Amino acid sequence: MPASSRCALLTAALVVLAHFVAAQAADAPPVFASAADSDPVKLGWMAGYPPPLDKQVRYDDGSHYRFPQWRWSFSHWREVMPSAEVLRGTGPVAPLARAERDDLDAVTFMPLGGSTKLTWADSLAANYTDGIVVLHRGRIVYERYFGALAAERPHIAFSVTKSVIGTLAAMLVAEGKLEASAPVSRYLPELAASGFGDATVDQVLDMTTALDFSENYVGGSDSFLSFARAAGVFPRPAGYAGPSSILQFLPTLGRKGNHGEAFTYRSPNTEVLGWLIARVTGKRPEVVLQERIWSRLGAEADAFIALDPSGAAVASGGFNCRLRDLARFGEMIRLQGSYNGQQIVPAAVIADIRRGGSPQAFESAGYKTLPGWSYRKQWWISHDDHGAFMARGIHGQAIYIDPTAEMVIARFASHPLAGNMNLDPMSLPAYRAIADQLLRKPR
Repeated sequence: MPASSRCALLTAALVVLAHFVAAQAADAPPVFASAADSDPVKLGWMAGYPPPLDKQVRYDDGSHYRFPQWRWSFSHWREVMPSAEVLRGTGPVAPLARAERDDLDAVTFMPLGGSTKLTWADSLAANYTDGIVVLHRGRIVYERYFGALAAERPHIAFSVTKSVIGTLAAMLVAEGKLEASAPVSRYLPELAASGFGDATVDQVLDMTTALDFSENYVGGSDSFLSFARAAGVFPRPAGYAGPSSILQFLPTLGRKGNHGEAFTYRSPNTEVLGWLIARVTGKRPEVVLQERIWSRLGAEADAFIALDPSGAAVASGGFNCRLRDLARFGEMIRLQGSYNGQQIVPAAVIADIRRGGSPQAFESAGYKTLPGWSYRKQWWISHDDHGAFMARGIHGQAIYIDPTAEMVIARFASHPLAGNMNLDPMSLPAYRAIADQLLRKPR
């Protein structure tokens, strides 16, 4: 396909997404095909050899990141972008005992701002769930897969990756390899003249940096579009002359405001963390992840991480793994870093994450579905009476940890809208309802 045609297709996709935003602003939410009607198997995406042209999901025309095609591509991300392995190691798989329950599908809850209760089972389709696992006290009590996903297939975790990378960086801070109060420029002089130069490591971890960058997934942000093209997530139009990698993009970001005053969610912060991890360890961040966490979890399979055009890991959103292995990671965090017979993450690191950041700094970000929450070390902290906290990724990726209920929920999804505020009204009360059910009727 000619470059001009590819550019036109990508532009058309962005126009469509902008239309969705305008419709929402006018209180007329866009209408999408249901989860059943957008099922990638039902629609035949990439079926056949070769697939018919009208059933192909491709990177070069941007269809890999277009609904409903992404209901296939999110479960086939390694076929879309280059990637690096995160090896599971040679040890045995850490078993997840099964104690499946037949009472969870019927659990009901009231959506945020709703007037009619939904069941847990109904919420899965409403949120375009691709797969979900519920662990209670380390045992699988619920597991379901839909669409293109299966137990043995990895799925992209998007910004759940941030919590994984944030945990690694926090470990290096605890070991003294990174100083939390040190400016980023001490370790990365390449960023000295950028908006990151005088930000501290801790401000990057907590996303209280003041940057001239807008995290807008649906158009209207030249800075985010430039970032996505530099990362290789979106194809580049003909004549593109911008940064050709993430590490080329980061020095272009300026400062806007004062560091440390407010939480603002921006993916480039996590890319800086990935660079910091590489600089102080002398190893690629995915190798550090492999050595320190993934090879020690007893995972079922290797994971992998998407690479930008220069071969650098997409630290802010490129991690892919099997769903049960994501749940294992969440269970390790729930157990204060102890899992598979070893202390993988220092308990003090987990305790610091769970304490959370500043609710006042978080409040200014205006997350209406997350009142009273905060952000710490790339994790989302609820400060509720159960002490729940989360890793969150666009389109519905999640690890939800409820220490009081001894519960971990891992979910992959392919919702037609990126922002989790579109899923939270059903997801958050649904998670709490399952936790309450497990507390009421433990088995």
